[in-house]
Amino acid sequence: MSQPDERAFELIRQWGDPVLRERARPVEEFDEAFAQQVAELVEIMLAADGAGLAAPQVGALRRVFVYRMPDDADDAPARVVVNPKIVETGEALELGIEGCLSLGKARVHVEVERPRDIVIEAQDERGEPIRIEASGIHARILQHETDHLDGVLMLDRTVPEHKRAAVRALNAGESWRPPRPDPEEDEVDA
Repeated sequence: MSQPDERAFELIRQWGDPVLRERARPVEEFDEAFAQQVAELVEIMLAADGAGLAAPQVGALRRVFVYRMPDDADDAPARVVVNPKIVETGEALELGIEGCLSLGKARVHVEVERPRDIVIEAQDERGEPIRIEASGIHARILQHETDHLDGVLMLDRTVPEHKRAAVRALNAGESWRPPRPDPEEDEVDA
């Protein structure tokens, strides 16, 4: 990951913006305007050095997000998910540290428990059906971004004491993260 371009954050809606709490509408037209919107999402995500970015985070209430995996090559194309539905979740849950490009420019992190394994059915940027079976960090990114499409933030999924500390930090314009027992643990800023 590289150093984020602070100008990218001017395009990303921040905590407190009501659009982040809205449910996005399904994408129905896969036209040139939609392709342009996807390209802009990718550009902003890369400039902000994020793992993912959902359309509501830039003020567009459409069910689309883009993402990349931490081990993707720098020149690998971003992955695009349209109209996702989580159709299967594994029973095993996993705690992980998450950040969010819409929460204090990814300076606030909280611990979130999510299913370790999921299956998503969606469409690609051309409208073709896709099925994604994901585990670990991949599943975490997909769930985090799908939450954005439903108006759910990671603060809604953390324990109350982390939420209180994170909100205090956001209100004060400060960074915050929970103590990390395992410094090698994967993190996601999406």
